[in-house]
Amino acid sequence: MGALSALLLLVCSDIFMTWAWYGPLKRVAWTLPVAIGLSWLIALPECALQAPANRLGHVSQGGPFTAPQLKILQGAITLVVFVGFFIVVLKEKPRANDPLAFALILAGVVVSMLGRNGTPAVRG
Repeated sequence: MGALSALLLLVCSDIFMTWAWYGPLKRVAWTLPVAIGLSWLIALPECALQAPANRLGHVSQGGPFTAPQLKILQGAITLVVFVGFFIVVLKEKPRANDPLAFALILAGVVVSMLGRNGTPAVRG
């Protein structure tokens, strides 16, 4: 339950963050201060979702993931959300090398999850 809840919250938070970061590209009439202010307002719900996602997902709170695993998952979710955003909202087409770049980053998720046992490494 912790893993699924964390993943859903991470997806929702990333949707807000992607809009905050890249939404102003669609609004060329906005001045830079307006874009910054509105981006901060859009990013506020992202923070409200990200913090509980990390809490629910982290091993210290009963979740299955270490902090690096949570960060790697968040990065992969960011890519998936961003691909949809730049294709659907920004109407951009991926370049020929973009899928390979995304695949390499997603390979990092696989590497991070290998041997995932939910216990962080002990420091000496």
